[in-house]
Amino acid sequence: MKRCVVIFPAALLLAAVLHGADRPRGDDNGKGVPNGRFEIVLFEESFEDTYWASRGWYDGPHMGITADEHVPGSGHSCVWHWKKAGDVKPEGGGARVLFDPVDSITLSFFMKHGHDWEWTGVDWHPHEFHFITTEDDSLIGPAYTHLTVYVEAVNGIPRVSLQDGRNIDESRVGCDLVKETEFRSVAGGNGDSDGYGEGDCYPSGKVHWNGKSWKAGRKYFADEPGPFNKNEWHHVTITLRLNTVREGIGQKDGVILYLFDNELIMDYRNIVFRTGAHPDMKFNQFLMAPYYGPGVPHEQTIWVDELKITTDARRS
Repeated sequence: MKRCVVIFPAALLLAAVLHGADRPRGDDNGKGVPNGRFEIVLFEESFEDTYWASRGWYDGPHMGITADEHVPGSGHSCVWHWKKAGDVKPEGGGARVLFDPVDSITLSFFMKHGHDWEWTGVDWHPHEFHFITTEDDSLIGPAYTHLTVYVEAVNGIPRVSLQDGRNIDESRVGCDLVKETEFRSVAGGNGDSDGYGEGDCYPSGKVHWNGKSWKAGRKYFADEPGPFNKNEWHHVTITLRLNTVREGIGQKDGVILYLFDNELIMDYRNIVFRTGAHPDMKFNQFLMAPYYGPGVPHEQTIWVDELKITTDARRS
């Protein structure tokens, strides 16, 4: 007999948060990420000038840069500056980039927060970086797609989250469809596809949105002095590998890896990103769109530098 559960409306954009793995599993360089000899660069941005369109940025790129803050060897960084209390977007907003479709993606960047940066204090926002797939168009909103992967830090804790609301079977919201059909969502609303929890599912107009998250086991962008202080530059590297689809069935073999200053702090395997309904789904779109939903408590800033997107030649 199938299981059917009730999922109540939620104010949270992304819930069902899971805690980080405590040890590396070893792969290529000992940290689970591809080493350089297999790396194919899909996109690079050093933020040295504002000729955004010449490097492939689109959807109204007007991001700001500054020479006041940058990593050693760089001349500028991208500045996300929220000018006043209540602002949800920084000056200049964000933009998108398209790249060749791939199954495996690695995002690398440096990040620094202002000394007076304050987090939301709730379990959602700010949004920062997103990956979207070939199943959606080049200007789709990230919150309601066939798959969006969010890379962000919430209350100082690194997090990777999924949404795939367009895959929800709206006629059976709250029912576990995992063993019945591949025409279902994986991030909430139609059951637990991979053993990491059902995710969250809540009404949004005439449809439902959903969300499922994985996070590190502690605060890495911290307020206190020391190696995790948010007001220092930190190097972040995230690898995402879509699960395979065999004989029409999505397999439990997707991967999320997160390195913070070269330390592996998240190592999740056996994830389902896609089902057999979308066997050809691949990552092909990057969206940098900082968004502080509750509104910032005061003027505050984040800096980003030396952003790079690559893929593993053996898995792309």
